[in-house]
Amino acid sequence: MAFLADALSRVKPSATIAVSQKARELKAKGRDVIGLGAGEPDFDTPDNIKQAAIEAINRGETKYTPVSGIPELREAIAKKFKRENNLDYTAAQTIVGTGGKQILFNAFMATMNPGDEVVIPAPYWVSYPEMVSICGGTPVFVEATQANNFKLTAEDLDKAITPKTKWFIFNSPSNPSGAAYSHDELKALTDVLLKHPHVWVLTDDMYEHLTYGDFKFATPVEVEPKLYERTLTMNGVSKAYAMTGWRIGYAAGPLPLIKAMDMIQGQQTSGACSIAQWAAVEALNGTQDFIPENKKIFEGRRDLVVSMLNQATGIECPSPEGAFYVYPSCKGLIGKTAPTGKVIETDEDFVSELLESEGVAVVHGSAFGLGPNFRISYATSEALLEEACKRIQRFCAACK
Repeated sequence: MAFLADALSRVKPSATIAVSQKARELKAKGRDVIGLGAGEPDFDTPDNIKQAAIEAINRGETKYTPVSGIPELREAIAKKFKRENNLDYTAAQTIVGTGGKQILFNAFMATMNPGDEVVIPAPYWVSYPEMVSICGGTPVFVEATQANNFKLTAEDLDKAITPKTKWFIFNSPSNPSGAAYSHDELKALTDVLLKHPHVWVLTDDMYEHLTYGDFKFATPVEVEPKLYERTLTMNGVSKAYAMTGWRIGYAAGPLPLIKAMDMIQGQQTSGACSIAQWAAVEALNGTQDFIPENKKIFEGRRDLVVSMLNQATGIECPSPEGAFYVYPSCKGLIGKTAPTGKVIETDEDFVSELLESEGVAVVHGSAFGLGPNFRISYATSEALLEEACKRIQRFCAACK
C-alpha cells in the first residue's frame, strides 16, 4: 500500500514559488541575483489598513470568526460588487477565504466529480490545473496565442466545451500575460457560454484594479447578467491593496454553491485570520486614493520593461493591458548556444541559462502552458528593472 495519495502523482510543484526560492538560495550564497519571479507588489500595505488591524488587535478581535467571514467584511464585499461592478449580491452570497487560492480550491472541491472537465485558457496561472487535478477533475487547455494578444477566441472556447465540461476559468487581467479583455471581447465569450447552460464560470478578478491607459475593466456577469446563477466571481485584497501576506480572498455567487464551500471550509481551516479580515474591511470601505497612484507607477515600469526587452536580440515583448507582468517570447533564442556552451532548446533552458549567466530569475512560459515565453514580474523598482533588462540584453547578445 502506497503511503502518499495517488492524487499527488497528477500534481506539479508551483514553478513561480520554485523560482523565487531558487533566487533566495542563490542570494544567500552571495550571488548577485535580481528576482523577477514573485507575483506581489513591492509597495507596503497602506497605513490606514495597517492601523485598522492594530485597532482590531487592541479591541480584542482575536477570537474565531464565522467560517464564511465576519459580517462586516461580507457586507463590505457585497457593497464593493455593487459599487464597482454593478452586481447585486447579499452578504449571505459572499464568502471569505485564506487567500484567493482557498476560494478557488474549495469551489472545485465542492463541485468536482471524476471525469468533470474544466476549460482553462493557456497561458494560465500555474495553480489552476493543479487544483483541478487534485479535486479529481480534468483540465482542458485552450491556447490563447500571442498572435491574438494572449486572448481566447469565442470559436476556440466553443470547440473546447463538451458535455463533460463543468467549469470555465476566466482570468482578466491575466497572470501570466497581463492580457485583459474589453467589454466586447468578453461579450463574445459570454455569448458562447449562453449556448452551454451546463457550464459554470469561475472568474478570477484579482487584478481588476491594475489596468492601464484608458482600458475599462469588465467582469462576466456584468457583461452578461444571464450568467448570474452559474458564475462565481472571485477577488481579493492581495494585489491592489498590497496585502499578499494578509491572506484574504473572497467571492460571491449563487447561495447553494456558497453554502457548499462554507461546509468544506468549516472542516478545513474555518474562518480566515480575524485581524486580516478587519484590515480587509478598511481596504474595501476606506480610501482608494492610493490605487491610481500605484497604477501610474506600475504603468511606467511596464513601459520601461517592454521597451528594453524589445531591444534585446531574439526577444519579442507585447505590451499588456493590465496586472504587473509581461510575457515575452524567446523564440528567437531557441537553437542558439548560451555563454556556458549549452544549446537553448526550450524556454526552461533559456531561463536557467539566464539565471546562471546573469543572475536574473524569471519564470519559464511552459510552466504556464504556453511557450517559448517567459514571465517577468515588474513589481519592483525601476532601478532593478533597468539593471535586469540590461543583463537580459547582454545575455541575448552573447547567445550565438
